[in-house]
Amino acid sequence: MPDTAPIRDGDKIRCDACPVMCFIKPGATGACDRYMNDGGDLVRIDPHVILDRAVDRGEPVVQFLERAEDWDGDLVKPGGRFVTAIGAGTTYPDYKPAPFIVSSQIDGVDMVTVVTEGIFSYCGVKVKIDTDRHLGPERSPVRAKGEMIGHVTTGEYGSQMLSLGGVNHLTGGGKKQGRMTCDAILDLCNGKAVELTVDDGATVLVQAGKPPVVNGVLEERMRVGCGSATIGMFAQQWFGKVDEVVVIDDHITGVLSEHQAGKVLGVKETGLKMTGRRSTPGRYFEVAHPGTGWGGTAIVDPLSILGPFDPKVAWPGLSMLMISTTGEQHAYYELDAELKPVARDLPAALAESVERVKENCEPALSTVLFMGGAGGSLRAGVTENPVRLTRSVKDALTYVTCGGAPVYVWPGGGITFMVDVTRVPSNAFGYVPTPALVAPIEFTMRLEDYAALGGHLSHLRPLAQVLAGEGGRKLPQLQGNPWPLAPSDSKRSHG
Repeated sequence: MPDTAPIRDGDKIRCDACPVMCFIKPGATGACDRYMNDGGDLVRIDPHVILDRAVDRGEPVVQFLERAEDWDGDLVKPGGRFVTAIGAGTTYPDYKPAPFIVSSQIDGVDMVTVVTEGIFSYCGVKVKIDTDRHLGPERSPVRAKGEMIGHVTTGEYGSQMLSLGGVNHLTGGGKKQGRMTCDAILDLCNGKAVELTVDDGATVLVQAGKPPVVNGVLEERMRVGCGSATIGMFAQQWFGKVDEVVVIDDHITGVLSEHQAGKVLGVKETGLKMTGRRSTPGRYFEVAHPGTGWGGTAIVDPLSILGPFDPKVAWPGLSMLMISTTGEQHAYYELDAELKPVARDLPAALAESVERVKENCEPALSTVLFMGGAGGSLRAGVTENPVRLTRSVKDALTYVTCGGAPVYVWPGGGITFMVDVTRVPSNAFGYVPTPALVAPIEFTMRLEDYAALGGHLSHLRPLAQVLAGEGGRKLPQLQGNPWPLAPSDSKRSHG
């Protein structure tokens, strides 16, 4: 909070931690549920989080700073504590230095970590949904509780992609749309399940790190590859056991006898005729409309994509396996005397290959990446000349983290970053009803580099002093995350 006395209205205190400027009654919280009037003092009610490296060293993790007197004074292992921005407070209204500017010495190197909870009006989430099922046409609106909060964007290999949030949905579509957008992306960032509907498409339940549920069906696996790639990967296992294989895929359907893999192995021509648009040998586009059936198409009956077999090439008894890119759907046929496919039981010789396709499909997950732009209030909290912080990040002199988690900083202007929310401690994100999300962000650098960019050196506090303060709690560093205080890695690239 600012050094000047807070504005009061009787026993109410005005909170200036965001543009809403709530007047808070004693014992009550503001609209964001983050600040409270505690007996006339304005306090941040969520505990400040400090990460502990003990889990990385295989040491036991103990409770920390539930009360100040519980702290055991253990500072003998340098680099073992990292002060995050979770619960730290904000720099709003932008002229204040960051709430915590912490100095420490790691392996003989003087380090500084500047932490603040940023108010992000320019933010959103990118959602990767591992499924072959068609969620909706590109650019289709995505809704939460009826309000448009984003859109379907370009699909990727084995996944459907959504872009949700952003300043236009938060601020440009009316109060209800802004509120629903804020609620949905906040829940996604904090690991909660959110039901989304796509116009002219599917209903999908999304939760970071969990399998998606599409139209009430739990997804189990993502595709092993497109239809053509699947042919290439498993052609050797099918050769000599079946005459023809068709791998059905919404994008690229593969045909073994025509595919180069089949040609190299010496697979005979079968006279099979496909619907759709032939690309290169053994690869077909647009064999059917997209949907939630076989291989992400609308197909229920796989034979519907076949024309009559060429009687000059095909023969009675010709065997054919039809399979989706996940192996979830498969069928086996043999041609009768009139060269028409007749369904048969899957031979034991092919069952192993079908299971192999399934085995090579990775578990389906929903991935949520928070994306935000670090603007004026964040940078001014670090230095009086904000552009120097931007340059320091681009020069890899300053390492950016989000709640101690590694981030990807986009190239180009500004500090636009993305973070996998499953790598951030739980419930690290908050909101203000402007509406905007509140996210932790930390800037770590060498002390000499902080001085060079014009940092707020007069507000520097030793790590021991921060650790000895009240109101914090210790969490273990999440396994798999690099330790933020690593001088040897202090010039890690972001983009």
